[in-house]
Amino acid sequence: MKIFFKILFVFAMLNNFVLAETFTSALKRAYETNPELNAERETLNISKQEHNVSKSSYLPTITIEGTKSDEDTDKLTNQNGSDASIKDVSPETKSIKITQTLIDLGRGSELAKSKIGIDLAGAKLLKKEQEILLKSIDAYTGLISANEKLLINRSNVELLERQVETDKIRLERGQIGLSDVAQSESSFAEAQAKLIEAENNLLTSKLNYENVIGNLSNIENLDKSSILIVDLPKQLSEAIEISKKRNPELIIAKLEYEQSKKDTNSAKSDMAPSATLSFDRTQTNDLSSTYDERNKDTLKATITWPFFSGGKNYANLKKNKSAELQKSLLLENSIKKNQTDVASSWTSYQSNKSLLNSVKAQVNAAEIANEGIVAEYNSGSDRTTLEVIQSNSLLLNAQISLVNSEKNYILSQFNLLKSVGLLNSDYLKIK
Repeated sequence: MKIFFKILFVFAMLNNFVLAETFTSALKRAYETNPELNAERETLNISKQEHNVSKSSYLPTITIEGTKSDEDTDKLTNQNGSDASIKDVSPETKSIKITQTLIDLGRGSELAKSKIGIDLAGAKLLKKEQEILLKSIDAYTGLISANEKLLINRSNVELLERQVETDKIRLERGQIGLSDVAQSESSFAEAQAKLIEAENNLLTSKLNYENVIGNLSNIENLDKSSILIVDLPKQLSEAIEISKKRNPELIIAKLEYEQSKKDTNSAKSDMAPSATLSFDRTQTNDLSSTYDERNKDTLKATITWPFFSGGKNYANLKKNKSAELQKSLLLENSIKKNQTDVASSWTSYQSNKSLLNSVKAQVNAAEIANEGIVAEYNSGSDRTTLEVIQSNSLLLNAQISLVNSEKNYILSQFNLLKSVGLLNSDYLKIK
């Protein structure tokens, strides 16, 4: 029987191990299964096929056509009594036509635009990847923080419950007044309300986690110690230089500007001549009593020049030139915004780092002060219930601040990575 229970214990431990959701495994799950990210991957596939469509314009088109019919003429008698001839004809026509575009200035622009389109879709995929990974990190750390706050508030409720019981005993002994008991009971009620709020926040955080990452059976399976320590730029200038090359939003702005220039070139080509060369071979067989076969070969060169189209082509050119200018201005703005965003992320990271150290010191001081005040109160000194409650409240607020500071510090690191364009599966090694 003992062996049986040992086996059950080992199985339970292994089961918990399997169910453990590390930081990396959570990000990997989101990276592989998030519907928004998968939809963006399909957009990239569409862009690749559009490029293949554009490349096809450089290849000849071949058309094969064939027809066959039956024509039967019944025997007829003329007015003079003679018979009309009977004619059965089954004509067949076969043709093959090969057409090759020789000159079309627009197809080169369209091909180049479609090639840029692949890069643009790739950049948008990276942007979406960064967004989903940051959401996942926020969900993971948020759920851990919510659970820690719940435990802190639950411990506070238990502590204040004991405080109320102690104060009632001291009231009976005449050591404190009724107002002291009222103060502890009020603090206990407030702590219970905060506990309910913490429970609701935990539920919300879990729902957010499952929405971004996936189902989670047990919050205790999350592993705070598994959160990655990432390499960050050492200086703001370094961060800005990296972002100029890696930030997806900046890359998208550059590629959209390049595409707009190709659209302008394509609009210009609409007013230029184009030339095609075609070869057409047609074979016709009557297949009658008198076999008749005719072959016809046609080689034709065609030049098309849209001389006048009611001003449509010229208006389209002006429209595309305006669009090109618009994308140029947006690119300029993106460059400025990128530097601002990186600087803001850098400042936020540095601030959260300093704040975390300050809050840690605050918690340590609050713990020491609270222990001293509680000890003095319990020893029968002139410490009041209000002083104990205030000391406990300061400690509680410091502990909650520490949880928030730890979460904000972690998020500020990954947000800095996002601003420079390094928050991706390759850099985090989650593929």
